[in-house]
Amino acid sequence: MRARWQAALALALAGLAAGAAANPAGESGPATGEKAVATFAGGCFWCMEPPYDALEGVLSTTSGYAGGTEEDPSYEQVARGLTSHAEVVQVVYDPARVSYEELLRVYWRNIDPLAVDRQFCDAGRQYRSAIYYHDEAQRAAAERSLQEVQARFDAPVATEIEPLADSFYPAEAYHQDYYQKNPLRYRFYRFNCGRDQRLAELWGEEAGGYNK
Repeated sequence: MRARWQAALALALAGLAAGAAANPAGESGPATGEKAVATFAGGCFWCMEPPYDALEGVLSTTSGYAGGTEEDPSYEQVARGLTSHAEVVQVVYDPARVSYEELLRVYWRNIDPLAVDRQFCDAGRQYRSAIYYHDEAQRAAAERSLQEVQARFDAPVATEIEPLADSFYPAEAYHQDYYQKNPLRYRFYRFNCGRDQRLAELWGEEAGGYNK
């Protein structure tokens, strides 16, 4: 009995040692099924849902408003520039399947980072481009990605990096999944706004786009 117990103890210690060798800092990666949240402003929120909905590891997208101080803003208020909010998309994702860095890569290639207080045909602070970070890791990753993007262009990148500060408000129900509910209207708006044409100018073959 004692020999059997000693053998089991030896196996357990060996397993602990192997785990420590593989992960000397005691860190563990995210387990599949965990959730994280990212928030991005890229102009019209209708246009920011499709590229993330198509991304493996994204669990949901929600159009909404962030970056403002007024409580519970309406679409009419935001669209008319009566609040300090921006239109945003909030992305819930599984960090074991898709990294925040990949979300940033998709983000940049679906916006015009050089445009100041506008995106494509939509003008005003409510259509600014911005990354709203949820923690310090996201902030650091966002700042690194901004530096990488800036290196590609001669003009200054106008995209802002700000803390979310619990200021996200979901948009009205009829805005959610608009590109799926109203595909013809969505396609017409997107084409008429020149979004994909400008993305192609900026990013070439790397450009995001509407592929639904």
